[in-house]
Amino acid sequence: MYRTLTPLALALLCPTTQAAFLDDSKASVETRNFYFNRDFRQDGAAQSKIDEWAQGFLLRYESGFTEGTLGFGVDAIGLLGLKLDSSPDRAGSGLLQRDREAPKRAQDSYSDLGLTAKVRASKSVLKLGTLIPKLPVLMPNDSRLLPQVFEGGQLSVQEISNLGVELGRLRQVNQRDSQDYEDIGLTTGAAKQIVVRQTGSDRFDFGHVNYKWTDSLNTSYSYGGLEHFYRQHMLGLGHTWALGNGQTLKSDLRFARSLDDGGSNVDNKALGAMFTYGINGHAFGLGYQRMSGDTGFAYINGTDAYLVNFVQIGDFANKDERSWQARYDFNFASVGIPGLTFMTRYLRGDNVDLGAGRPEGREWERDMDIGYVIQSGPLKNLGVKWRNATVRSTNFGNDLDENRLIVSYTLALW
Repeated sequence: MYRTLTPLALALLCPTTQAAFLDDSKASVETRNFYFNRDFRQDGAAQSKIDEWAQGFLLRYESGFTEGTLGFGVDAIGLLGLKLDSSPDRAGSGLLQRDREAPKRAQDSYSDLGLTAKVRASKSVLKLGTLIPKLPVLMPNDSRLLPQVFEGGQLSVQEISNLGVELGRLRQVNQRDSQDYEDIGLTTGAAKQIVVRQTGSDRFDFGHVNYKWTDSLNTSYSYGGLEHFYRQHMLGLGHTWALGNGQTLKSDLRFARSLDDGGSNVDNKALGAMFTYGINGHAFGLGYQRMSGDTGFAYINGTDAYLVNFVQIGDFANKDERSWQARYDFNFASVGIPGLTFMTRYLRGDNVDLGAGRPEGREWERDMDIGYVIQSGPLKNLGVKWRNATVRSTNFGNDLDENRLIVSYTLALW
C-alpha cells in the first residue's frame, strides 16, 4: 500500500510550505553495466559455469520536508534491469530475474518503483514504505545489478548528541534479482545445519543503539527478530588509535548471539575481530572469526551478514567454523592518482562440523578488487571495477573461479 503514495499528495498536505519540500530535494540517476562470470571447478558440478551480462538503471529522489512542527516529505527509488546476454545453461548470476514459466531462463527485463512517506519532528524521522535499512542485524545486498529493498516502517532518532537510535518493522522483501515482493526468509545453505519449519515470515523487528564516546571510539547494540525463525543480539566496538606520522590502528570487535523463535533450530554464538594498521596509502588487516553453538550464523535470506569474514563469495559462518583473514589495501591517491584503489585478501576456514561420521570441512577464498573513478572532466564519477575471486573447499561446498566487471556512472539531476 505504501507504493501508492505520490510526492504531490504529500506536498498538498501543507500547500503553503512547499518551498522547503522542493528546494531541499535532490535526485540522481545511476547506471550499472555488469558482467558476471563464475566457473565451477569441482567434479560433478550441476552447472559448469554462470555467465551473464546486464544493464541496470537506478533513479533516486529525496524530497526536503515541509516547514512546521511536523515536516512531511517523500523519497522514491526506480529500478530497471535489462538483459544483454544470458542463456538457460549460463543463468543464475543474481543479475536478472528468472522467468516464471521457464525458471532456467532469465527475463528480458524487470523493474520496480518504490515510494516512501516520511515525517520529521525535531531530529527524529519516521519513514513508511520502501526502505533500505543498513544496520548490523540487517545489511541489504547491493552487490549485483540492483539493490535488495524492503517494505515497512523505520524510526530514526538523533535527539541526544552522539546517540543514534533506530527502530522498525519490515513486512516484505524484494530481492536484488526480482520485481516481486515476498515474505522474509532465513539463510540456511552451506554447512550451517539450520533447519526451518516454514518458508517465510511477514514480520522482522529491529532496534539499534549507537553511541559515539569520542571521535575515535564508538559502541553499539542491535536487536533483530524474524518472527518464528530467530532472535539475535549484537554488540559492536570500533576504535581508531592515531599513532602519529600518518599511522593508525583500527580495531573492529563484534559479538552476536542468535536463538530460535519456535520455528527453527537456530543456536549460534559468533565472535569476530579485525585489526587494521594504516600508513600513508597502505592498510594491512588481520581478522579472526569463530562460530559456536548448534548451528551456524543466522541472517535474512539475500542479505549480507555483519561478520568480519563475510567477503565476496563466502561468509565463513558454518557450524563450529574458525576462520582467519589477511587483507591488504592501497589507495593510489597517496602517490598522486586519486580515484584508483586496490584490495586483496586471503581467508581460510576449518573445523566445520558436517555431521556425525563426516570429516571436518575446510575452505579458503582469495579476493582481489581494483577500481578507478574519474575525478573530474566530462566523465566525472564514471567508475570501473574488476572483482576476482577463487574459492576451494574440502568435503563440502563449491570450488569456483569468479570475475565481475562493473562500469557505473552517477549523474546528479538536481
